[in-house]
This record gives sequence, C-alpha cells and structure tokens, in this order.
Amino acid sequence: MEAESRVPGPPPLSGSPAGSEGGATAAAPRPSAPGAARAPPPPAAPEELAFDDDEEDLEVFSKDTSLTEANSFSPLIPTSPSSMINQYKFEDEPELRDLLISVDDPESHITAIETFVTYRVVTKTSRGEFDSSEYEVRRRYQDFLWLKSRLEEAHPTLIIPPLPEKFIMKGMVERFSDEFIETRRKALHKFLNRIAEHPTLTFNEDFKIFLTAQAWELSSHKKQGPGLFSRMGQTVRAVACSVRGGGVKNRPHMFTDINDYMETFNQKINLIDRISQRIYKEERGYYCEMKEYGPIHTLWCASEEDLVDSLKGVASCIDKCCKATENRMAGLSENLLPVLHEYVLYSEILTGVLKRRDQIQAELDSKVDALSNKKAEKDLLTEEIGNLEDKVECANNALKADWDRWKQNMQHDMKTAFLNVTENNIHYYEQCLATWESFLTSQTVDLHLGEDSEDKP
Repeated sequence: MEAESRVPGPPPLSGSPAGSEGGATAAAPRPSAPGAARAPPPPAAPEELAFDDDEEDLEVFSKDTSLTEANSFSPLIPTSPSSMINQYKFEDEPELRDLLISVDDPESHITAIETFVTYRVVTKTSRGEFDSSEYEVRRRYQDFLWLKSRLEEAHPTLIIPPLPEKFIMKGMVERFSDEFIETRRKALHKFLNRIAEHPTLTFNEDFKIFLTAQAWELSSHKKQGPGLFSRMGQTVRAVACSVRGGGVKNRPHMFTDINDYMETFNQKINLIDRISQRIYKEERGYYCEMKEYGPIHTLWCASEEDLVDSLKGVASCIDKCCKATENRMAGLSENLLPVLHEYVLYSEILTGVLKRRDQIQAELDSKVDALSNKKAEKDLLTEEIGNLEDKVECANNALKADWDRWKQNMQHDMKTAFLNVTENNIHYYEQCLATWESFLTSQTVDLHLGEDSEDKP
C-alpha cells in the first residue's frame, strides 16, 4: 500500500473548497448527518411517518438540499409546475467548517493472496489538536469497518452513520467494476463527512488517527484495541441479558415509544425501498425497449416512401423521450434510491443502539434485584448500582440527543428526496409532452396542406 504523507497548508477554513468531489480538494457535502449545523429546519413534522400502512445491495448516499415551506407562490415567478417546485428550495448559506474530508482516487491492488481497492482520504483542518493543516492517506474498506467498530465501542448509544455493505447481490454489478468502486467511494465519502459533522464523533481519537496516521501507524494502533476474548465477553453478556430478561423492567416510556416508532419505520422504509428498486428495474427495461423501438421506424422508411417524414418524426420523438427517460433514471438512482437505502441501514443501526441501551438497563436491574435478595456484599453492590445508574443516565442522555438530531435530519432528507423526484418527474413529462405536441402540430399542418392540394382543379 502506498505511503501516506502530511502536507502543510493554510490554517483557516471557510465554506467548502473549490473543485469537484473527485479531486483532492473536493467539496465536502452539505451537512445532513446527525449533529450537522444546517439552515433552520421546516416546521415540526408529526411524530410518526406519514406513510401508508445471503448478500445485500451496495448503496450510495445522496446530495442534500435545504428546504423551506412556502404557503404561497410569488407572482413574479411563472407558475409552471417546475417553477413551483423550485420555490420550495434554497441553497445552504456558506458555513464555517474546521474539518473538510474528501475520498477519491481509488486504486486496485493485486497480491498473491488477495485483491483489494484503496481510496485516497484528504483532510483539511484548522483544529488545534491536529499537528498539520492537511493530511493525505490511503485507506481500504477494512479500515473503514475498523473505524465504525471502534466508534460503536466508544459510543454504544450514539447513532453511528452506516457504511455501504461489504457485498452486493450477484448479477447486479461486478465487485471490482468501475460502477461498483465509484458507488462505494461516494458512500465512504458520505460516511466520513457524517462523522466529521457529528458534535461528538468528530472528536473521537480513533477518527483522528484514521484521518492522519500512516499505514504502519494505523496497523500498530489497531493491534492495541480490545482483544478477541474481550469482544467475546461483551457478546456473551449481551446474549445473557437478552435471554435472561427478554425485556427490561424499568425502560423509560420515551425509549419504548422510540422502539415502537422504529418497528413501524423499519417496515415502511424496507417496503418503499424494495418497491422503488423494482420500479427502477422496470424503468430500465422500458428504456432498453425504447432504444430498440425508435430505429425500427427509421428502417421502415426504406419501404414506405410516402411515410418517410412521419416515420422519421416518430423515430425522432422516441429518441428524445428515450434520452428523457435516461435522465429520469439518473435522477432516481442519485436522488431517491440512495436515500431510501441509507435509512434502511440506519433502521438496523438504531435497532442495535436501542438494544445496547436496554442491555445497560438490564444490567442495572439485575444488580438492584441482587441487592434486595442479598444482605452480604451490600456495600459492593451499592457501589456497582451507583456506577450503573450513572452509566444508564449517560446512555439515555446520549441517545435522546442523537435521536432528535437523527429524526430531524431523516425528515429533511426524505422531503428533499421526494421533492427532487417530483421535480424530475415534472420535467420528464413536460419534455415528452412538448416533443409529441411538436410532432403532432407538424403532422397536422402537413395533412391540411395535402388536403388543400387535392381540392385544387
């Protein structure tokens, strides 16, 4: 793996750097992660979502756009459907950022025992705890998995952003294809920037080491983590708590409500994700049929001299609609599908967070029961109970704060995705309608001219 380097640079950072996402100074995405600073959110949404009642897919995360509610449309703006949609949007104002991260430049590595891809991670910062203002390192997917694992260990009741799945469904896309690698690169870029925008995770020491350490330093640091037997012990305790209690005795009502909410959310978001994937697949099939449909009319011209203009006109319309369909598919794959699948993964993460909170609560409940049943070791149990009460309180407060942040951003991301799809659909249908109306007008004029010529003696 190629060596990483530290590059001195200017200390203060403001806004986003120039350049595309693919470059070393690519602009970090606008805040959409839990804890990110953002423009004022829309009016409070209802507590419940307004939805009707082997290996996994890789996903990409979408771009974010701030929303504002509008009760009326400006008379100065044309009231076509597209312009109405645009009035719901406004650009995020520049914000001061002290940590900017980009993931780019994927490289394939082939060794005698494995093939893997590394990505360049460029960090620019003005924080005092960093020794330099700019870092450039290379990381592979396993390094991202390690970081996520360490964040979960350090902050068990915080909502850690999701990573793209390690595997994809067979037949969808090859693991080392350009499409797969680019999809994963975008997801990893999103993952790191969500952490950077989180008020607590951004200051995690393992996150700093991930961004700054050279390959050998990171490898050495990984070996200092909890060993196999320690991790096994944690797993055994978690299983024991779940088997022993089944459910905690004194769970606060708030977390019962969150658990119920997530059960409904998980069901709905998975259903919408599956249907959206199916719609996209059918749209792709329609697009492929359209690509074959147009040229048939062009070939038909050779045997129908009197219909040449009409056939060529139809072929041209189909070609334009085919391109519009391609753009519509791109909108779905960039604006809707990634957001839906991200929150499918988030629902799994939140389920795990709630279980870890309940595990801490169950441990406290068991000590309280032991204290009431045992007179011996009373002092020791009292001390343990006090420590566990503090631990439960910290876990509850951390999850409460992160839950509010996550829910606000989830609602923002969903509204943004749905508005983007609405705008894309309106543009698609307007474009197709204009194409066919133009053809119809030209054919009607030609038909009238032909009838007039026939009426002349």
